[in-house]
Amino acid sequence: MHTFSLQHLETFTKNILVKIGCPENDAITATKVLLSADLRGVDSHGVARLSGYVRLWEVNRINPTPDIRVVHETPSTAVVDGDGGLGLVVAPFAMQVAIEKAKIAGTGWVSVRNSNHYGIAGIHAMQALEHDMIGISLTNASPLVSPTFSKERLLGTNPISVAIPAKEQPPFVLDMATTTAANGKLEILQRKQQEAPFGWIQDKDGKPTSSPNGVRDGGALLPLGGDREHGSHKGYGLGAVVDIFSAVLSGANYGPWVPPFVAFLEPHPHPVGEGLGHFFGAMRVDAFRPADEFKANMDTWISRFREATPVDGQEKVLIPGDPERELEAERRQKGIPLLPSVEADLKALGEKFGVSW
Repeated sequence: MHTFSLQHLETFTKNILVKIGCPENDAITATKVLLSADLRGVDSHGVARLSGYVRLWEVNRINPTPDIRVVHETPSTAVVDGDGGLGLVVAPFAMQVAIEKAKIAGTGWVSVRNSNHYGIAGIHAMQALEHDMIGISLTNASPLVSPTFSKERLLGTNPISVAIPAKEQPPFVLDMATTTAANGKLEILQRKQQEAPFGWIQDKDGKPTSSPNGVRDGGALLPLGGDREHGSHKGYGLGAVVDIFSAVLSGANYGPWVPPFVAFLEPHPHPVGEGLGHFFGAMRVDAFRPADEFKANMDTWISRFREATPVDGQEKVLIPGDPERELEAERRQKGIPLLPSVEADLKALGEKFGVSW
């Protein structure tokens, strides 16, 4: 496995996006969002997905020059139409709308339609932190997940991210799928030719399987919890809420009609909305109490949880966001490792578009 500098991967990614017609500024924005996943250790959602975005562009499912606009609004809410653009560009625009609404109204809520896969949820929620705001980021995704008791694939991995500022402590950043594992984890197992733990996937007959290709073969990812006895109905419920907020509220496609990112699924022939959906929130802390007081209390909250007595054999109790932040600091310094299959994929992409790897 080779390691590459952030600058190397940024330059390559931006140049590829420019080649497919993205304006320079949009290519820079999309690159920053995409590489944030690699920096934070979510390797499945970073440059490994670049060829996937190109593939969607090749079949006219991504508009590289979208007219992203607000199509409906109130003082604290808005609906954004992404015009079929890269979710990596649409999402930062929409989150900024939520932040601007919150500056005026105290909170801002934005639902998005006609978008595409937006990378990791966390990077968008984190936009709010520098404004002393709490950020919320949700999106629906490729229909690869079966509701509890079902064989059918009706939901996506539908992540939830919440970013909360602190004072001296690093921010609290939750970024989680509403499935036991995100589809990207399966993609990594496939590249490494490793099996999946039981509880991640069911086969086409609804039986547990450890095959990392179980979803490709007609099976499904399982909601958070894995099975009814371990609370999969709760993961199903969370994923459903994300789907409704992201798409039913905005006019995007929902449930099994969501246009898939994965290559082995085709878009539904009879869509019920426009593109893929997201939902963003920004909450000004001082709309509730003085920001310094809140952030000082967040420091106390975080510190107390860090001091929790660990189970024997465990090093320490973590705060959501800790592993990603620590890995980002390391990778900015030492570089980003890429699996050989990902490196080969990017080299082939470079050759295809005349971009130096």
